[in-house]
Amino acid sequence: MFFKGAKKYRNAAEVATAIDSIGGDFNAFTGKEYAGYYVKCASHQKEVAFDVIGDMMLNATFLPEEIEKERGVILEEYNMYQDTPMYQVGWDFERLLFGDQPMGWDQIGEKEIIQSITREQFQDYKNSLYTPDNAVISISGNFDEAEVMDLAKKYFAFRDGKRARNCEPYKRMQVDKKVISQHKKTEQGHVIIGVEGVPALSDDTYVEKVLSVILGGNMSSRMFMNVREAKGLCYYIRTNTDDYTDTGSISTSAGVDLKRVDDAISAIVLEYKKIMESPVGADELNKAKEFMKGKIILRLEDSEEYAHLMGKQALLYPEIESVDQILAKIDAVTADDIQRLSKQLFAEENLRLAMIGPFKDDGHFAKLLKY
Repeated sequence: MFFKGAKKYRNAAEVATAIDSIGGDFNAFTGKEYAGYYVKCASHQKEVAFDVIGDMMLNATFLPEEIEKERGVILEEYNMYQDTPMYQVGWDFERLLFGDQPMGWDQIGEKEIIQSITREQFQDYKNSLYTPDNAVISISGNFDEAEVMDLAKKYFAFRDGKRARNCEPYKRMQVDKKVISQHKKTEQGHVIIGVEGVPALSDDTYVEKVLSVILGGNMSSRMFMNVREAKGLCYYIRTNTDDYTDTGSISTSAGVDLKRVDDAISAIVLEYKKIMESPVGADELNKAKEFMKGKIILRLEDSEEYAHLMGKQALLYPEIESVDQILAKIDAVTADDIQRLSKQLFAEENLRLAMIGPFKDDGHFAKLLKY
């Protein structure tokens, strides 16, 4: 809705025209802990970027007729995710892992909420969270610091206000249920097997990230080679981490052959068992660390990614880690660290499974989550 018009740029067409006229890109994103809005453009056009984003952040009108249009768009987005099992299964997994609290809820919400939100609720939400003490402006690229500080003051003259809305802190819930499944007629089964991980500020954050690379972070990882290549049990398979300020997760997702679902689940669980029982070799550990460092360096050649990295840290964390600090923490990870954290995370009682496909017997699949 912020892109639908404000004081100077009065509608979506004027917003889009302003950015298109300088060859820029603009968009927004929503995570579980923060939202972001960005413009990427040539450095000499930066004032246009400040002007457009500042206008929408401070002066968005949230016109009722535009809300009605966007309501339909978001409902179609909701339907798209329901029809895209490899996305939806991830949200199901988080609901199983974190329980019935904000961390376990889908960001997109429920149809009833999307259909009923009012303009007044938009304004209340904006006024309670879009405040100077709850916002970060992150700038990356070729610029003069004094100049951009002046632009920030000029175009982001927030009205006085303090953050008024607070979320209850995450509480680890006792979830006895080990499997969550959606019965759907699909040609491929979609599964996620994982556990609650460490929070973003944990001393083990980069241990967990390196662990995820070893398990399923690339095409030479254990999951890819042993589950996909050697056994042909799935098409896609990957291990990911999600780290939030007070919790996290590490999980392996896969699109599996419907006739061999049991074999695929057992093969993934076996890889968790093996990494707990046997130390990672020096070559495999070094490959994972170099892969991770290389991907970070390549990604941060994009000024948008660099701005995101620094902005997220400034917003959520007590201090900003430099790229060199991050790379040093990756280098410091040892084989003992990997085995110690694996044993802590992948204990049998921690394993959880989310599934979408023509499955009916959750109890049967729960029995496969054993070493």
